[in-house]
Amino acid sequence: MSSSSARPAWGDILLTALAPLIWGSTYIVTSELLPPDRPFTAALIRVLPAGLLLLLLMRRLPARRDWGRVLILSALNIGVFQALLFVAAYRLPGGLAAVVGAIQPLLVMGLAWGVEGRRPARLALGASVLGVAGMGVLLLSPRTVWEPIGIAAALGGTACMAAGTYLTRRWKPDLPVLALTGWQLLLGGLMLAPVAWLADAPLPALSLQQVLAYAYLCLAGALLAYALWFRGIARLSPVAVSSLGLLSPLMAVVLGWALLGQAMTGWSMLGLLLVLASVLAVQWASARPATKS
Repeated sequence: MSSSSARPAWGDILLTALAPLIWGSTYIVTSELLPPDRPFTAALIRVLPAGLLLLLLMRRLPARRDWGRVLILSALNIGVFQALLFVAAYRLPGGLAAVVGAIQPLLVMGLAWGVEGRRPARLALGASVLGVAGMGVLLLSPRTVWEPIGIAAALGGTACMAAGTYLTRRWKPDLPVLALTGWQLLLGGLMLAPVAWLADAPLPALSLQQVLAYAYLCLAGALLAYALWFRGIARLSPVAVSSLGLLSPLMAVVLGWALLGQAMTGWSMLGLLLVLASVLAVQWASARPATKS
């Protein structure tokens, strides 16, 4: 294999990175623009219309043997994850919720080790630990309020996303990326519908700003971002993809600083640089096994 092929596919990495960058805006959109205390409704509106649009475009059914796996992936990647994501987004500052999510690459490595016996590369493991440390330096402070339900939701959502990322790559359902994305969004939305109906208050009359916020979460945050994310899972290693998720908290912090006037100290900048270094190191480390083929 040529030396060039030993390097990460940076075009694929950059496209995949757009997904967590978009998701990083979820926290500020939720806290500043959406009607309060309706997390399951927000999750439902985000994913169900996007799934319908993609399936109307693709018109492709999963193979009979893949239905069970697609249902499980829909629950992990969409239904349960989105529900817990919005619970955390309503209850925690965006940065704090994302600190918990920084452990996702470590969870993916643990799954690969436990299920397949594949030990994580030392560089990838060290870089992931560095990313968690960087998020801690970036966001944790003595003034941080640890809201128990929000923290539990963030932990549960992180575990679901890690398992969904790993299993999506391992199972590889026989569907084009857009069709797989559409089915997961649709089925995940159908799982969310009864929860939103029973647990959330009815929506009030929406302002134009709130309608546009829901449309952004649906079209950019679900349809576009998940299509890019699942494309990346198909082309990159699960650890490489999950490490890109660290860009989501970075975006949340930058938006909080730029739009809400949240403080960025010298320690915060150090944490940001550590996280970026972690992401780049994991991408490089995850590509190294390709040199032996």
